[in-house]
Amino acid sequence: MRLLTRRGMLAAAGTLASAPLARKSSAAAGLPAADLTLLVPPVPAPNFVFETSDGAERALSEFRGRGMVVNFWATWCAPCVAEMPALAQLSRALAPHDIAVMPLSSDRGGAAVVRRFYEARGLSGLPILLDPKGAAGRQFNLRGIPATIVIDKQGLWRARLDGAADWSGPAIAAQIRRLVG
Repeated sequence: MRLLTRRGMLAAAGTLASAPLARKSSAAAGLPAADLTLLVPPVPAPNFVFETSDGAERALSEFRGRGMVVNFWATWCAPCVAEMPALAQLSRALAPHDIAVMPLSSDRGGAAVVRRFYEARGLSGLPILLDPKGAAGRQFNLRGIPATIVIDKQGLWRARLDGAADWSGPAIAAQIRRLVG
């Protein structure tokens, strides 16, 4: 009997979480259009700590006053890899509106692994942020990765999306701008 590692289980969960969405394909990258699930009423987002590329610890509460799109992902997760270029496009589209796209990598190899991943794929406009033990993801009760959380400027959790999505369209950027206030 073969036991799955945590990494293997998360990869399988991310793949399974995104599989039902594959039916609604998007013309952009073969990914489904981003279809956010709204939280009604919105609830306070849990405050969690994550690491930056230089090893510093930051708390989500430090970003209050800005809109946030927090994406949980890993370099070894195929659906995560597929959505990263569209997430980078979303980041560039939202930056002028003071909305931070925050990809939290669960890779245990640290910033160097994520940096090499970004460089190999020509990704720009995304910070290197780490959640190697999955503590932040647990606070949002994630069922797998990728998963994305939208938090408004008051620190309220407004929406989520489980699975990979095409984040590159103007409609999703406009929806996120409306949600974050």
